[in-house]
Amino acid sequence: MKIAIIGLSNSGKTTIFNALTGLNIETTIYPTVTADPHLGVVKVPDSRIEKLSEIYKPKKTTHATVEYIDYIGLTKGDTEQNRKVFDLIKDADALVHVVRGFEDESIIHPIGNVNPSRDAETVEMEMIFGDLELVEKRLEKMEQGMKRGKKPDESEKRLLAKCKEALEKEMSLRDIDFSEEEQKTMKHLQFMSIKPMVVVVNIAEKDLNPEKIKETTSEIQAFFKGRQVNVLSLCGKIEMEIAQLSPEEAKAFLEDLRITEPALNKLIHVSYELLGLISFLTVGEDEVRAWTIQKGTDAQRAAGKIHSDIERGFIRAEVVSFDDFTAHGNMAGVREKGLLRLEGKTYAVKDGDIINFRFNV
Repeated sequence: MKIAIIGLSNSGKTTIFNALTGLNIETTIYPTVTADPHLGVVKVPDSRIEKLSEIYKPKKTTHATVEYIDYIGLTKGDTEQNRKVFDLIKDADALVHVVRGFEDESIIHPIGNVNPSRDAETVEMEMIFGDLELVEKRLEKMEQGMKRGKKPDESEKRLLAKCKEALEKEMSLRDIDFSEEEQKTMKHLQFMSIKPMVVVVNIAEKDLNPEKIKETTSEIQAFFKGRQVNVLSLCGKIEMEIAQLSPEEAKAFLEDLRITEPALNKLIHVSYELLGLISFLTVGEDEVRAWTIQKGTDAQRAAGKIHSDIERGFIRAEVVSFDDFTAHGNMAGVREKGLLRLEGKTYAVKDGDIINFRFNV
């Protein structure tokens, strides 16, 4: 899963990226229009994997991962500059939109002052305008082709007209219903405003209290009401400091702040849920591992995540839920209680299923 971090310049995108990845990329106080993208791979926090590793003591423990990409900020009204950003992150599965909610006179705001709801709307509109430009160019190319006698793809032409109508009304494509066929047709177009999105309001440490957080996020939530967007708040500066600490120091730091877990863990989980992703687990002395699949994936296709041979030669899946397994501590206890099930190809894998695939090639 690849997630792009977007937002206006100096909103704290790189700070959030550093906090997520544990890296220490330099942040600037001035808006940046040229830079190389930053890439980082993050483990998906999963206490189930830790628990199973304690039981099996495997040679290797492998978490599911998320890849984050951070690039220069978007610029209000500059479609050419913004297209550079969109072209680089167009293959991302989802977006984390960082909105500045902190005051700091030493860090320049590209629009002049801190206004989270305005900034959230600004970035949303830039994505809509970028998609509209893409649609218009595509339709123009079709018209030119028709003049040369080239017959257009009628299904794509109808889809583009539908998108154009919505975008001209300043509606994001993620809020429009598209049929399964339309979704397949538009896949290669790589629109931005159709991507699932989490809005992260980057607040100051002094504002880390429920009342202030509610005040800061309520207007943004009102703007995105009824849309497929999640909104949450965190303090990027603190989260970055936590990411630079050892696990022991981080735990003590969180306890001092009375925080149960880093907010960034929540961000990763929210991103997972937004994309409809779940994890099934495999266990053994060699490796305990989490595998990422779409919710609703059947057992045979899930087997293919491990190896195509297992999918091709699929016979049965031995399945037990994580809760049932840990309640008894081992497979022997699970079998004795009749909790280990044999499932066929069409079984819809559930989050936290521990699976052993039987296959024959």
